[in-house]
Amino acid sequence: MQDSSPQMNNLFGGAPGGGFFELPTASPGDTGGASIVVVGAPAATPYASVGNYCAGAPAAVRAAFGWPGVLEHYDFDLGGRPLPDGVAAVDWGNLEYSDSDFAANRERIAARVGEILAAGALPLVIGGDDSVPIPVLRAYQGRGPLTILQLDAHIDWRDRVGDETLGLSSNMRRASEMGWVERIVQVGARGLGSARPADRQDALDWGVKFFPMRDIVRDGLDAAIAAIPEGADLYIALDIDVMDPSVVPAVIGPAPGGFDYWQMVTILEGAARRARIVGCNLVELMPANDINGRGALVAARLLATIMGLAARQIAAGT
Repeated sequence: MQDSSPQMNNLFGGAPGGGFFELPTASPGDTGGASIVVVGAPAATPYASVGNYCAGAPAAVRAAFGWPGVLEHYDFDLGGRPLPDGVAAVDWGNLEYSDSDFAANRERIAARVGEILAAGALPLVIGGDDSVPIPVLRAYQGRGPLTILQLDAHIDWRDRVGDETLGLSSNMRRASEMGWVERIVQVGARGLGSARPADRQDALDWGVKFFPMRDIVRDGLDAAIAAIPEGADLYIALDIDVMDPSVVPAVIGPAPGGFDYWQMVTILEGAARRARIVGCNLVELMPANDINGRGALVAARLLATIMGLAARQIAAGT
């Protein structure tokens, strides 16, 4: 549902002209000395039954904070401007994608993230459905050991769905098979997803640390944050359906009882205190299900929080 009422970009001077959070745009391969690079990955390996239902998400997330000059505004959630002095970020735009050649989609994603890493920058990837993390994480080969913090309503440990082993229900199982992935901490699971009891047991046998949403509500976030090893290289895999549907309605698999905004900020801040953020993805926003862009707004806000936390680590030399 689109909202035709005046937007904040009107208030602050007209149409936006840059990338995510009005970052400067640049051609792929050109960091211009930036330490953080945003890239959109509209699709990797979508299931034929649903198609590329999140392909419009990168554009929707970028549009949420398209205010001219927004990077100069004070951000109360970060305690300063979104990016601190001395840290720059750029937006490389969206990757092309195919509705049928999924291997090519995956290759483009892995190659582009590899370019970012080779340039010494940190990739922030806007998906796309939850198959996107598989090729993103493949680009980290030789850059481990990695700890993954997965924030998701679902555990994504299916080996295959039909004949597909690289779809959205399999990303954490595939990650567990990557030798450079050392730990996986999964937070926010609840309700019913695609996992069977055997999938959960396989994850436990591998060594996953699970913190289901029921436990978070009862016990708080401290144990989940403490499960992230101090000093680890941390990749954040954020599926926006971890949020409660009252906060983000725009997902294909809503599950009651999810995170609120401040719970999410708290766990992100706690993770950043313990570990060095080396990349992240945000996936599963479904613009067709959004209500006046509210889900895109939350998604953009959370991605900006991760960007700001990572930028502050870079500025501090940690």
